[in-house]
Amino acid sequence: MDPQTLPGEELHRYNAIKSRYKVAFEPLKVREHALQLLKITDLEQILDGKDPLKDVSSFPFWIRLWEAAIVLCEYIAGMPCKPGTTLLELGAGLGAPGLTAAKIGYQVTLSDYEDLILDFERINAAASKLDNVDCLLLDWLNPPEMDRFDVILGAEILFREEFFEPLLNVLRKALKPDGVVYLAHDSKRRSLEPFLKMAEKEYRIAATQRKLKSFDGDKVILLNRLQPRH
Repeated sequence: MDPQTLPGEELHRYNAIKSRYKVAFEPLKVREHALQLLKITDLEQILDGKDPLKDVSSFPFWIRLWEAAIVLCEYIAGMPCKPGTTLLELGAGLGAPGLTAAKIGYQVTLSDYEDLILDFERINAAASKLDNVDCLLLDWLNPPEMDRFDVILGAEILFREEFFEPLLNVLRKALKPDGVVYLAHDSKRRSLEPFLKMAEKEYRIAATQRKLKSFDGDKVILLNRLQPRH
């Protein structure tokens, strides 16, 4: 991927990021769909001396393409999409699942809590030659007024229990009454079960498993579908 082929605004964002961090584009193929993801290649630059082993909440989860996100990409790529269907990705990070959805025709909004992350998402959408993607600054603790969406996605977004109720509140605000939520997480993520127990009061929940080979052994990814109870 030649960054100089980016549109003017995204090229400006890219140059601003490149002046601060070591970055590189990495291609991702999801079935027949080709994405380009700009990633930080030097983790120390973004950690800024913090030790994520001491405080997991300090780890910038958004900088990595997690196995759960890849599984969610594959899943959404295999689903039919009616024209005009809207989709929100929560905690989108690099945005791979949402960008995959945009490739197959969804009207996509990528969201995260920091302007820097949104800049990566905007660049990745442009580099992947997508014009049906918007970006939204979304703080779960203080969500803005927003449209309601047909589909909401999230990959590896459950890692702090104090955010469970705020997340449920975001879903209440952002999901259409007949909408559906898809969440993908590593099966070892201990926070998933308590969140689903909270959510089952409001949602019918289904679950499937996917296995994904990775450098450190096979990963089992849990894919959950949440549909509002009526």
